[in-house]
Amino acid sequence: MTDRTEQMDDLQLVALPSAVGCTEMFVRFSLTEWKLRSMRDDAAAAAGRLARAVVDAAEPGSPGMITARVRLSGGNLVIEVESSRPARAPSAPAGGRCGADDLGPGRHMLWLTMPLPGGMDAGAVPLPRRQRRPSPEAARLAAEEEAGAPPDPDVLGRILYGLNGSQSRHQK
Repeated sequence: MTDRTEQMDDLQLVALPSAVGCTEMFVRFSLTEWKLRSMRDDAAAAAGRLARAVVDAAEPGSPGMITARVRLSGGNLVIEVESSRPARAPSAPAGGRCGADDLGPGRHMLWLTMPLPGGMDAGAVPLPRRQRRPSPEAARLAAEEEAGAPPDPDVLGRILYGLNGSQSRHQK
């Protein structure tokens, strides 16, 4: 078993109460994509506790930003919440570990680890295959462009109007 990170996703949020729910949804989404549905509820709740601790430590008038990160490393799921202010680590989930690290001036991180199900290694987790696919509208526009169809004059007029700033689009 290796401790190499096999997959990672992160999300930046403002350290406001809404960041707690966003962090939970982010972890749920990532674990669904990684086919780790059996861990989804516990991991989302644990991530929410990390985010809540960071949000509670933020200054209300100047909350700053946080980065929520989820990684697969070795035999563990690792959830991290990084911020500019120190916070106390909440209790660890069953079978997991939790802690707080000082990463340097103005950088602090709460983290937790949870073992992957059935002794699985991060390299064995079926990760999504992402491909760049244009939207149907983008594909249609590309096909029109290749066919030599002229651009829509109304769209061009709006673009020129926006580029000219306050100048009226009816002025010449």
